[in-house]
Amino acid sequence: MTDGTIALREGEQVDADALLAWLVTSVPALVPPRAHLLIRQFPSGFSNLTYLVTVEHAQGARALVLRRPPRGVKAGIAHDVGREHGILTALHPLGVPVPAPVARCDDASVIGAPFYLMACVDGVILRGKPPAMLTDDAAAMPGRLAALSHTFVHALAQLHAVDVSSEPLASLGRPDGYVQRQVRGWTKRWEASRTDDVPALDWVAAWLDTHRPPDRAATLVHNDFKLDNLVLEPDLSRVRAILDWEMATIGDPLMDLGTSLAYWVEADDAPIFRALGLGITALPGAMTRAELVTAYGAQRGIDVSDAPFYYAFGLFKVAVIAQQIYARHVKGLTSDPRFAVLGEVVMALGSAAKGAAERGVV
Repeated sequence: MTDGTIALREGEQVDADALLAWLVTSVPALVPPRAHLLIRQFPSGFSNLTYLVTVEHAQGARALVLRRPPRGVKAGIAHDVGREHGILTALHPLGVPVPAPVARCDDASVIGAPFYLMACVDGVILRGKPPAMLTDDAAAMPGRLAALSHTFVHALAQLHAVDVSSEPLASLGRPDGYVQRQVRGWTKRWEASRTDDVPALDWVAAWLDTHRPPDRAATLVHNDFKLDNLVLEPDLSRVRAILDWEMATIGDPLMDLGTSLAYWVEADDAPIFRALGLGITALPGAMTRAELVTAYGAQRGIDVSDAPFYYAFGLFKVAVIAQQIYARHVKGLTSDPRFAVLGEVVMALGSAAKGAAERGVV
């Protein structure tokens, strides 16, 4: 994987002995006699904490991924790792590209928070600096970026084609009134987490509430579908796994598209957006946001003329997510230095969301 690991950050440690003791009791098949654990942390991502747990023993080693909520967060689906494990358990047998769930622990006393373990899927995650496979041949790069864009759109369209008519997926969410609840829910989160005045976000919240499109046919919604939540084949031709399912539900699929557009940085966007780690999409050959919308609509055979509303909502939601994390930084609940810049990111996202709403473009 292109994602490296680091030593555990201060305040985000996992007690390897406690985890091993729980595994021996709860999932003994994972830990042969005299096995021990090596735990490293994935430094990327801005929400739940993610760790590489290697079970080492005389016969070899097995790599797993552990997910747990961070310190200082309130209860809610964004940090409900038990719910995320349940979603993986429902999707994996259907052939949806998700990591295989392995084990779940709801007892916070074991390592300090609920957690779950899943299989570690090898592959390429595009985050930060573009990999050599995209940049080592300037003439070939536009074609590779175009192919990557199509891989992305195809994966999103396929996700929205998953049958959600039967359990347990049918009970994953409440599709009626989904857009209204999302707009008002994220507005409440903004109000609860604000540390500074951002007039553009206040304006966008009001605009979204009065410009909601009518309900459409509901699908599975990932709610954070972006490039660095995809594990790709080495040649970028296929998605091996979709990560970070904690906010998945049933609802309007264009809300998913709107979030994807918010993370899809173009060359002319404000430079601060590169702080989100997704500047790869600004390279020559990648689809523009408008082209992404057109390709998605063609693949699904649906009307996407109201995409600007969903793009504005996506920017607003990402701004609130960044603000929630920034508020934890301001309160001293995280030592991650990346979070210091998020106040500027919130301002830029608010400005972009207002501009998209006023101009009616993506």
